[in-house]
Amino acid sequence: MTAPVTPSPELAEIVGKADLPRSEVVKKVWDYIKKNDLQDAKDRRQINADEKLGKVFGKKKSVSMFEMNKHLSAHLTAKKG
Repeated sequence: MTAPVTPSPELAEIVGKADLPRSEVVKKVWDYIKKNDLQDAKDRRQINADEKLGKVFGKKKSVSMFEMNKHLSAHLTAKKG
């Protein structure tokens, strides 16, 4: 089991404020992307940011799936202990 991580305030707007395992954070972000139809129609690997995701993606309008994980990492804090 992976240790819980704490989402930043920006990421918490999407996944909630609770500490979650990293895999669960990624799953919730994907649920959000699918629910809001944010995958690019032409290239499904590209994620088009809405207002909330834009805050997480550093104001970028679109990032690849691979880039997305890098941006998510910057918004997650591991619990010390």
